[in-house]
Amino acid sequence: MADLSRRDVLKLVRDGFLYLSGALALGGLLRFLDFQAGPVPQTEFDLGPAANYPIGSRTVLAEIPTLLIHSEQGFTAISLVCTHLGCIVKQSADGFTCPCHGSKFDTQGNVMHGPANKQLQSMRIEQMSNEHLYIFTN
Repeated sequence: MADLSRRDVLKLVRDGFLYLSGALALGGLLRFLDFQAGPVPQTEFDLGPAANYPIGSRTVLAEIPTLLIHSEQGFTAISLVCTHLGCIVKQSADGFTCPCHGSKFDTQGNVMHGPANKQLQSMRIEQMSNEHLYIFTN
């Protein structure tokens, strides 16, 4: 066996680290390229006939989660997802309250008390030719 100098040993260690880091980087790249996204979340919801929601009604749609409001001016929808950290707000006597951190919103979704600093998101709602209401979440 040949005598290895200190320089030769350091070169072998350096080359070993380079090969190892290259292999790890290549493995990460292959995992990244093989990534398969999960199912795309639903962004359109058919609420059924508009006649199911009389004027003056305020209907909580828990599966979306959204509040559907039918007033004299027409239909509006407010997301029930708190703009602070994404908890689902609960209806209260004067609007909505976040059970996680105590944010309060009025009946139109405007912030009354933080930590949330943005109003509840308005959702796009359309009445189609088949008289069904559709909410779009994107």
